[in-house]
Amino acid sequence: MPSYVVTGGRGIGYEFINQLSRNPDNIVISLVRKLSNVPQVQSLVAERKNLFALEADIVDLPALKRAAEEVYKITGGTLDVLINNAALVDSAQQGWMHPLDYYSEKGDPQTIVHDLKEAFDVNVVGPILTTNAFLPLLRAGSTKKVITLSSGMGDLDFILPAEQDLSPAYAISKAAVNMAVAKFAVSLKDEGFIFLAISPGLVDTAGDSSDIPDEVRNAYAKMLKGFQKVAPHFEGKPSSPEESVTSMLAIIDTLKPEENGAFISHLRNRNWL
Repeated sequence: MPSYVVTGGRGIGYEFINQLSRNPDNIVISLVRKLSNVPQVQSLVAERKNLFALEADIVDLPALKRAAEEVYKITGGTLDVLINNAALVDSAQQGWMHPLDYYSEKGDPQTIVHDLKEAFDVNVVGPILTTNAFLPLLRAGSTKKVITLSSGMGDLDFILPAEQDLSPAYAISKAAVNMAVAKFAVSLKDEGFIFLAISPGLVDTAGDSSDIPDEVRNAYAKMLKGFQKVAPHFEGKPSSPEESVTSMLAIIDTLKPEENGAFISHLRNRNWL
């Protein structure tokens, strides 16, 4: 039975475990920071015998090691696919609506320091620690796939022509995690591993957006204007988690060794929108 560990239980993370656990032949483990914060995961676990939920913060190595021990018991000591989905999104940070230079004159300089450290900790250190914690199980697995969700915002060839100066901490952290994926890919290639950094595209994980403040709407409008410089066809409508995950799973299921270490979109290319 193919086995999967997916970090993060909301939005895209939830949809990963939802789609994967529909197949009764899969063993799926949802790894979340606090189970009581994701009742939708609890409900799904209650419905499906092949779905399990464990708690661990992805920046807490002892907790990750304990989770790996539990996964060992569930799967019999193996793991086929690790999906590093959990991340700190841009809108969760104080300074995402401003460029880096904003803080030199107008903003509190400590805000960008806080945002950069927080984003790096969760979006870079987290996937590295999680991958290392599960490496023994992955080595015993049959497919040895490690998938890390990234973003087109971490692509220099996109940022410059799209003139994206907002969400700096998030973008910097995603560029950094792409390098981490490449480093793992080089290190473990001879063991048959396939590492992949993949962007899910622009996905609607917020649901109802009727109460979004004007400042946030204006920031998104600015970002959209830049997106359309690179992708004139893009009208601004995000994909649903269902659509995005379906596309990504089709790629994950058919990964080839020559794609080891790649950074691609949900479209299996470098078109992010």
